[in-house]
Amino acid sequence: MFNIVLFEPEIPQNTGNISRTCACTGSALHIIKPMGFEITDKHLKRAGLDYWDKLSLTYYENLDDFFDRTKGGRYFYLSKKASKRYTDISFKDGDYLIFGKETKGLPEHIVFDNPETALRIPMAKDLRSLNLSNTVALVLYEALRQIGFADLI
Repeated sequence: MFNIVLFEPEIPQNTGNISRTCACTGSALHIIKPMGFEITDKHLKRAGLDYWDKLSLTYYENLDDFFDRTKGGRYFYLSKKASKRYTDISFKDGDYLIFGKETKGLPEHIVFDNPETALRIPMAKDLRSLNLSNTVALVLYEALRQIGFADLI
């Protein structure tokens, strides 16, 4: 099982879509607070409601709480500021794929302090970013492909 980590998500529709992707792939979703919405938000539920009961979901009060409770994990940080491409990594079952908030991404110190595990998706030079839920799906499915789509039909 891969672990999808959302750092301070702001847009409920993205989190709803990501929760659906996690449920469909058997991946766990980890949400680091604060969030820019309530989990009862109708847009969030609309995006993933019929899969909500199939989702492995854990909340964390902040980044320190997340790292304290997931010690020993293999962490990969997705950021447009990273130099290594997501396709340059050999993912393993159980990895944590960490994505930043929609407006600001991950804290810069995390990306710069972890150059070997900070990853980017190649894109046009002058554009800001891909949609968060698309980014999660893209990287997660590459990780799943690498392990042979274990347990997926």
